[in-house]
Amino acid sequence: MISVEEAREQILRRVRVLEPEEKPILEALGQVVAEDIRSHLDVPPLDNAAMDGFAVQAANTHGASPSSPRRLRVLGEVAAGYMFQGKVMAGTAVRIMTGAPVPSGADAVVQFEDTDEEAQKKKKGQSLSEVEIYKEASSGLNIRRAGEDISRGQLLFPADTVLRPSEIGVLASLGRARVKVIRRPVVAILSTGDELVEVGHPLPPGKIYNSNSFSLAAQVKRYGGIPRQLGIARDNLESLMAALSTGMGSDLFITSAGVSMGDYDVVKDALARKGEIGFWTVRMKPGKPLAFGILKEGGREVPHLGLPGNPVSSMVTFEQFARPAILKMLGRRSWDSLMLRAICLGDIENNDGRRVFARAAVTKEDGKYYARPTGPQGSGILTSMALANGFVVVPEDVALVKEGEVVQVQMFDWGEGF
Repeated sequence: MISVEEAREQILRRVRVLEPEEKPILEALGQVVAEDIRSHLDVPPLDNAAMDGFAVQAANTHGASPSSPRRLRVLGEVAAGYMFQGKVMAGTAVRIMTGAPVPSGADAVVQFEDTDEEAQKKKKGQSLSEVEIYKEASSGLNIRRAGEDISRGQLLFPADTVLRPSEIGVLASLGRARVKVIRRPVVAILSTGDELVEVGHPLPPGKIYNSNSFSLAAQVKRYGGIPRQLGIARDNLESLMAALSTGMGSDLFITSAGVSMGDYDVVKDALARKGEIGFWTVRMKPGKPLAFGILKEGGREVPHLGLPGNPVSSMVTFEQFARPAILKMLGRRSWDSLMLRAICLGDIENNDGRRVFARAAVTKEDGKYYARPTGPQGSGILTSMALANGFVVVPEDVALVKEGEVVQVQMFDWGEGF
């Protein structure tokens, strides 16, 4: 039986970063850039107005005040997206809207609030041929310079950048419709067991619904993979071997159940025949029976994770091992979960020297974090996961965590309110 760290290290050593693909920028959200992104233009491309106002020569406003305004002749108007066909000279101004290119000759924009713009608008029938400036302007006032945001040739995102909404927006500001990113891994998911029935069908006596396939597929999607649900393999070697062959085109193969010590636990046998076994037990609770190896067929090798069949054990082991494997395949540089120190609001026992991952609801009050265990912690109580947003991690050498003690919490759901 190996430690959690040893198991994770073995798995990550056998998975690789996947090859790049080119995608529309919006479809690439959450993926990792596979090439350095440099700008081929300035953003903004021209000096433009940061405020609605009048483009002027700052020198023409020297000494301006409400009691001693400077009167300028208005040459015209320019809106965002248009160029003014003329030049601002001494004694003149151009009415300008936010985002519009600054006319030639102008070096400042005086906002409407510092002119008689509003007063003139109230005088019906009077055209705006002149404007009074009430405040002295300095050169560059209310002007966004060309390249102020992005300069031509600038390195924006190195090749390991994760594309968030802000990065997508920057790519769009460069006119980029597509981007090269590390492709998403396809993860095959196979449940095993004669007791399983697919959802949507009647439930015969003695059977249970195949929930693991859906919770695991949801976890795969959450962390950026593409789930491929293969259904159910029965508790015999022939059914399992056939099902394993159907998933050999994937990048990672996950099975649930069939990895403990029972008479019908056939996943280890199939893995031994179809590839190689790395390990099959981990010093953790829940999740002790966990197999890892490599499936081989037709010259292709696919990493395989054999997760326990109990629904909580399946999800907990996914978080510890499948999640970091998927993130590495995606090209992520870090796959560590967020860890917090919290005050435990209940006792947690550890009676057999394994690392315990106790499900807990973590809240924040008065600047402190609190972790409340979500009731009974049996590995078949899936609602204990639904009520939780983190794991209280109890080390192997700690027999009891008492209420009120400070504990380490591994977050798997970082929601609002934090």
